[in-house]
Amino acid sequence: MAVNTSAQAPLPVGQVSRLIGGWIDRLGAIWVEGQITQLSRRPGAGVVFLTLRDPSQDISVSVTCYRQVFEAVADVVTEGARVVVFAKPEWYAPRGQLSLRATEIRPVGVGELLARLERLKKALAGEGLFAAERKRPLPFLPQLIGLVCGRASAAERDVLENARHRWPAVRFEVRNVAVQGVHAVPQVVQAVKELDGHRDVDVIIVARGGGSVEDLLPFSDEQLVRTVADCRTPVVSAIGHEPDNPLLDHVADLRASTPTDAAKKVVPDVGEEYERVRLLQDRALRCLESFLEREERGLAHALARPVLRDPHRMIDDRAEQVGALADRARRTLGHLLDRASSELTHTRARVVALSPAATLRRGYAVLQTADGTVVREPADAPEGGPLRARVAGGEFGVVRVEE
Repeated sequence: MAVNTSAQAPLPVGQVSRLIGGWIDRLGAIWVEGQITQLSRRPGAGVVFLTLRDPSQDISVSVTCYRQVFEAVADVVTEGARVVVFAKPEWYAPRGQLSLRATEIRPVGVGELLARLERLKKALAGEGLFAAERKRPLPFLPQLIGLVCGRASAAERDVLENARHRWPAVRFEVRNVAVQGVHAVPQVVQAVKELDGHRDVDVIIVARGGGSVEDLLPFSDEQLVRTVADCRTPVVSAIGHEPDNPLLDHVADLRASTPTDAAKKVVPDVGEEYERVRLLQDRALRCLESFLEREERGLAHALARPVLRDPHRMIDDRAEQVGALADRARRTLGHLLDRASSELTHTRARVVALSPAATLRRGYAVLQTADGTVVREPADAPEGGPLRARVAGGEFGVVRVEE
């Protein structure tokens, strides 16, 4: 129930501490899971002190238990181990400190961890975080590579040395973090976010050497998996050795079996690329030479044809044909003109023979009255009237005389 307070009526610290203790007491005993970061077993003391930390967050709580409770699992529980404890929260009012009083401690076995990872894997896969269509291609030649790894670790050395051996000009932005233990997840998540926010980083490599299943658990953490899934920069997972397969391998854009393999997949080898370019140049040269040879053969074949060997021959042949056709046309036209001239001569002779002038030249005359009417009958000529006689040489007047 809420407590009514004000600036004029505040609660003393002791009362506040007692109220908090009362609220915590009502919680009762609970099961809590975490990772042991500190373990204090003082000789002769009847109480063992532990610090239990959340593997995914920077939160820890103190745990106390009687020595006989811890001795039951002392052979399998050490610092760094994951445990499940049955404990009752306690509030130490004089110092305002929360702790857990454990009555049972159970180590989390590898089988249980693997079962949990399998359930988490199915859940994340169901959300589509591992889908192939989400994978982004790596840049061919990254200018700046982000590297998340342990400080002075073999993984860092393998990536840097192999990458620079393959391409000496490559640059790295390195983030050294804890790669196992309770600090691993928050530090790796923070490093990945920083590198993803770096505008010049082209690809991010998360690398760690080999280790046990427990050592590699941070790289199967749900928070880290979701962080990588949200990255805009391609991420390469290089965790452990070939058999190791943390969940980070599934969400990353590319999985490398080892840190050395990551360097080989991210950075092209300058020698191999030079050799590839040389081979392509040779291939291009061969293709060009083959093309030129083929075209030269085609040109030679074309030049061997009569029309190209003697290009004027076709013109000469056509000139002869044109000359022959012109001669034929002239002969034909001459024949036509001769025939037309002969026909014209015959027609003219017939016309001349049948013309009135020819008749007059044969001694005939044409009589016409004064008004020009041709006299065809004796009755047409008036007696004593003037007439005109037209002969071949001209015309003259006549008069009809009765006999």
